[in-house]
Order: sequence, then C-alpha cells, then structure tokens
Amino acid sequence: METRIPLLSIEEEQLLFGPHDRNVKQVSRRFKVRFSSRGGTLRMQGPDDVVPILAGRVEGLLERIRSGKPQSPTDIANTLFGRDSSPFHTNGGNGHGNGNGNGHGNGNGQGDHSGDGNGLSSVLLSRNSRRGDGLPSARTKTQQVYLDLLAEKELVFSAGPAGTGKTFLAVAAAVRALRDGKVQRLVLTRPAVEAGEHLGFLPGDLEDKVDPYLRPLYDALNDLLSPSAARRMKDMDMIEVAPLAFMRGRTLNDSFVILDEAQNATKGQMKMFLTRLGERTRSVVTGDISQTDLPRGSSGLQDAMGRLRGMEGIGMVEFRSEDVQRSSLVQRIVVAYGDDD
Repeated sequence: METRIPLLSIEEEQLLFGPHDRNVKQVSRRFKVRFSSRGGTLRMQGPDDVVPILAGRVEGLLERIRSGKPQSPTDIANTLFGRDSSPFHTNGGNGHGNGNGNGHGNGNGQGDHSGDGNGLSSVLLSRNSRRGDGLPSARTKTQQVYLDLLAEKELVFSAGPAGTGKTFLAVAAAVRALRDGKVQRLVLTRPAVEAGEHLGFLPGDLEDKVDPYLRPLYDALNDLLSPSAARRMKDMDMIEVAPLAFMRGRTLNDSFVILDEAQNATKGQMKMFLTRLGERTRSVVTGDISQTDLPRGSSGLQDAMGRLRGMEGIGMVEFRSEDVQRSSLVQRIVVAYGDDD
C-alpha cells in the first residue's frame, strides 16, 4: 500500500525524518514501511494494515507542528513508534495512533481530537485557532448540511449572505482534501468584476492588478495554513489562485476547484467554468445572489442553481441571515437589507 502526505516545508521533512534519517530507518526496520520525500510530498509504502495507522500518526504530528506546538526529537519518536514500538497499541476502536481510539494519537495515550476522523465535519477548528488543525465545526444546521455535502458531492453550490462561512468552509475542505492526498491541486478562482471601483489604472503588472480581486481567497488560505505555508504550496503548484477568465480552455483533473463570488459570473462564464471540471475533481461554487454587480437576471450562479437543481452528483445549500457568523452587527445589516439588490 502507498499513501502520500504533502509537506509544507523542508523543516517538516527534517523533523519527521530525524537526525541522519534515524526515524526513517527505524520505521523501515520495525514496521517494514518505507518513507521517502520528493517534491514536497512524503510517500509511505508498506503493509496494508500498517501504513494507514502510521499515516494517521504522521498527520497528527504535522498538525501539532503547524499549530506552533514545539516537538522535540523524543516527542516525534514517541508519536511515530509509541511506547511499545508497535503501531497497533490502541485502547479504542476507530482512530489512528496509540491514544484512546478517538483521533490521532500523540504517543502519551491521549488523542488529539474526538470523533472517528472519517467525516469532514468531525474535525474541529475555530476561526481563531492556529494553522492546519483541520476543518471548522458547524455552528448552524445549514453549515452542517454544507459540510456534509462537501464530503459527499462532486459539485456543491452554496448561496447566501456574507459572513455565513461559504468560502472559508469550502477552502478548509479543499485544504483537507489536498493534505489527505484525495486531490493533487487546489484551484481558487473569482470573476474579476469591478463593483463600482475602477482598478484598471492601478500601477503594476497583470498579477498586481488582479490581486485585489483575489485577496479574500488568500486571506482564507492564510487563516487555515500560514502565509509561508501557502506561499510554499503555491510555488510548488499545489495551490493556484487566478481570475475566472484564466480557466478558459483548461481541463482540471485531480483538483479541488472553488469558484468564489459566483454571483458576478455571467451565464456564459458559469457554463465555461463547469465544463472545465475533469476526472477525480471536486468543485464548490459560492456566492451571494443579492450582491451581484451584473444586470438583473444575468447572474450565472442564479441561472445554474435553477438549471442543475436535483441533478445527480450535485448538492445545493442556501444560507439565511440566521447563519451569519461574522458578527451580530452584520447579521442585523443583512436582515435590514433583506432581498434588496
């Protein structure tokens, strides 16, 4: 069996492998699992009953490293090998590692998370927690429906007011899929529509001009990872952030693709985007139809949700003002504006 786990820095590789690759040699000798790293990806090869457990331990270790918790060589060895040097030392049933069966073990008999670790919504992360600990938990029933759809459907549409977590939850699900090896690339895109402000005369090259449109996507990435980790993954072509117009003519395979602010995509642009989706690709389309900058009736998001509702493999969720989590003030503003354009 083989599994792959993306690494975000050389430091992560060095910590996992240990001084003079000591940990790698011990893993090979004790568990018959081969660790190798190439292009920022850790590859694990070995017996079918051992690799998933060691992968869970590695993921738990990486989560703690990325959350800023110092890990000594002893901590890392204890996490990888456990007290009895066996990957099967568990007291519980469902989780990875040598903890209580709930989540990834940390080498001292305690799990990092509660839950079975199988569903997207079972991993907890608050907006203010540090980088890379998993996905946010649902705060409303609609958010729970959204998380479930993200886990089950190939294509998910989410519409609703600002502050309901549409983009943040989608980016979190995409990062999780990328780290779990379910996809090879994360593609984030938005239509570059000017909401009354003219940015075309700003100085700089094309990237400088479109960057303001894409900044919210960078913010979500930085919130879930870290600026340095996001840059590294972008440099490795694991993350791409680009205007919607740049998607034309492409086929996106093995990717998790997010179209944000889709209310500003025309019907033609929406069709173009949806027909870019290739094999083993998941996609999320988010937007707030009440805030479209296009003429009435020309929003590609509204049109697509009407055309594709009920189609196999497609999920749709519509958020309401009660789902706003940004602040109580924003919630009251959304209610005051109602359905006004």
